Amino acid sequence: MGKHKTPVTPAVHALRAAGVAFGNHPYRYVDHGGTAQCARELEVDEHAVVKTLIMEDDRQQPLVVLMHGDREVSTKALARAIGAKTVQPCAPAVAGRHSGYQVGGTSPFGTRHPMPVYMEATILELPRIWINGGSRGYLVSMEPREAARVLAAVLVNVAQPE
Repeated sequence: MGKHKTPVTPAVHALRAAGVAFGNHPYRYVDHGGTAQCARELEVDEHAVVKTLIMEDDRQQPLVVLMHGDREVSTKALARAIGAKTVQPCAPAVAGRHSGYQVGGTSPFGTRHPMPVYMEATILELPRIWINGGSRGYLVSMEPREAARVLAAVLVNVAQPE
């Protein structure tokens, strides 16, 4: 991927259509490198790198969870917050069918199927976030309130205690 070329992904289309101002941040993707690796590559705080997780409830209804890169989701707290018995991460193939993205390149923007989006409330306290732009090795940065607006995100407090 060229340093200055924006990948044309469904996420980029969705952000442009919503009028969101965003920055492009390609980086060297490493399998299983996660948010720590891309934060190092982009020289940003991992707490400001937001991971996109595709999960499903006990009725196998998919949902998106946005969490700080350096935190984990309490699935019990999430289930309570959304009124489900249980919530669990989707298997990679199932996540891909719901989102239309390959694991490691999952964006909450421009998903194949509409899904409810739950955002850790403390993400809104950050001045800027870096979040997947729909391709492995590509993040976009923006104001967190813009992400919440475009995604109609429901704010939750579901981070595992530190």
